[in-house]
Amino acid sequence: MTNKTCYFFLQKQILLMLGLSLLPGLGYIVLGWLNDIILPAVIWYSLIALVCFWGYRLYSSFQYDAMTPSELDNWYKQLQWFFYISFSLWTLVFILYAGETNSKMHYIAIFTQLGASVVASALLYPDKKLYTPIIIILMVPLTIYFAGIQQWYGYVLCIFAYVFMGVLLYAAKSSNKLLQKTWFQASHDQLTILYNRNYFIDHLQQTLNTLNRNNNFSYLLLIDLDHFKTINDSLGHDIGDKLLIEVTRRMTDLLSKDHTLARLGGDEFIITGPYFNNQEDCHHEALIFSQQLLEKIKSNYIISTHHLYISASIGVNILTGNKSRASDFIKEADIAMNEVKASGRDGVILFNEAFSQKIEKHLEIERLLHFALENNEIQLNFQPQLNSDNIIIGCEVLVRWNNKELGIVSPEEFIPIAEQTGIIIELGSYILEESLKTLHNWETSGIQLEQFSINISMRQILHHDFINDVKRICQIHLQKPMCSKIVFELTETIEADDIKKLVNIMHELKEFGINFSMDDFGTGYSSLSYITQLPIKELKIDRSFVSDLHENSQNQAMISSILSLAKTFDLKIVAEGVETSEQIDFLKEHKCDILQGNFYSEPVSLSDFEAMYFKQKPAPVPVPDKKTGAEPD
Repeated sequence: MTNKTCYFFLQKQILLMLGLSLLPGLGYIVLGWLNDIILPAVIWYSLIALVCFWGYRLYSSFQYDAMTPSELDNWYKQLQWFFYISFSLWTLVFILYAGETNSKMHYIAIFTQLGASVVASALLYPDKKLYTPIIIILMVPLTIYFAGIQQWYGYVLCIFAYVFMGVLLYAAKSSNKLLQKTWFQASHDQLTILYNRNYFIDHLQQTLNTLNRNNNFSYLLLIDLDHFKTINDSLGHDIGDKLLIEVTRRMTDLLSKDHTLARLGGDEFIITGPYFNNQEDCHHEALIFSQQLLEKIKSNYIISTHHLYISASIGVNILTGNKSRASDFIKEADIAMNEVKASGRDGVILFNEAFSQKIEKHLEIERLLHFALENNEIQLNFQPQLNSDNIIIGCEVLVRWNNKELGIVSPEEFIPIAEQTGIIIELGSYILEESLKTLHNWETSGIQLEQFSINISMRQILHHDFINDVKRICQIHLQKPMCSKIVFELTETIEADDIKKLVNIMHELKEFGINFSMDDFGTGYSSLSYITQLPIKELKIDRSFVSDLHENSQNQAMISSILSLAKTFDLKIVAEGVETSEQIDFLKEHKCDILQGNFYSEPVSLSDFEAMYFKQKPAPVPVPDKKTGAEPD
């Protein structure tokens, strides 16, 4: 009995059995009193009442989610005895009254015995260990009784009783098979025939209950196959399914009887390990087993003539009885597994509280970010961009979030979250509109810039309404010629599938006057292909190359190559992260067009940028008086 459905079903039958025992049993008391044979009925009913009291206690003590497997097994054994004794008492009352032919009580005894047999077949079919012996206990005395009549009709009734018993056993067996099939389908994965998520959650809860009772430890492994989607998309789902089956076989070969393996869905699997007396041994064995599992999964596969290689990211969590919910441990293992993916995949990481705090902060940022615009918490800063003559000719718009609970939140923290949640669409539209308002105000107040750079998220630019949104905001705030000053900075981390769509969007915006810059150039994998495919005007050298420029000859060579490449493709170059005079000298010597960094200025507020611009602007040249030739005072 490991079937949760059966446990709950049989628990419910306890109450039904109580009602079918106590209420019809009163009929024997009444009939016994009417026919002056009440004493056997009273004794029998007293036994029924005691067994029913025991049954009610069994019913009340059943707490599946709080019980260990051994406690469940003990409860089930008591449940078996409850049903055995209950139905045996109905056989006893049949024996007591089967000979009462004068009062005709034997007819009632026969009827109740047949009824009890039908009840046993209907109520106990989920468990073969219950319905088979109980139906036999009920029907065999009846067949003996019919045979004991020693008349032809008695023998006929005896044969019919045997047939009836066979029908009841067949009906119960058929219902049992259907129930087991339904349960198997509900608790197993159809493709791999492993346990599924529903079953595993129950199993894990039972494991936690055992750990809590015995002060033991165990471990949980969450396994996610790396880049499995690529195999599915490129080779088809049939190949992907065969690969999953082979991965399942390899993992199963490595498991002992103390492990439990399940498929959570897709390419995610989960395993619980054996019990340990101390946490250190558990920790040690979990990491060793995880590495063995990883090596097993990574071996080459031959699937339908395809030679495939696949790795895995494994998150490990140590199980204790301290937490009551199984889902908490799975969530923590998932956090660790995602850390593996963020670190480059193909590895094993053990969950720790630092990960948990990181996730909690992530969720808090996500929650508060929804109200950032509503509460006017988003601010724009501006970092000057200077030419080789140290004249401010442009700026980059940088967003800052000042929250009363979190304080100043770095864009490196909240922008990725905004992209994941989709908030970036609304946030990006707000930043764009506020930026273009600023550009318009600067033009009217005498701040003449050559370019005005705004960071654009990939999710934002690929949004279906982005082009219309840009055109609408430009038409509201800018005259047509001013659009040519706008530079949208795009990150180099572009998915290959998005290139064609991105190129079309960029060309349409370019016709409207917008220019584009490739941000963080040199850090991605497809820099050269981006230059040839995307209609960009500018390359922005990543700050990581500039930061140790005077100490790292490789970075000097990299920047020299980028500058030469830019000249070949007629692109402007912006070097960001400039912080020292040595960096400036090198960049100017190699004809870098625009410099940007803290050496000149950190990102500053609107008013501070305006003051900086007017401070470096040369004073107007005095015009001599035409009559006297003297310069005005």
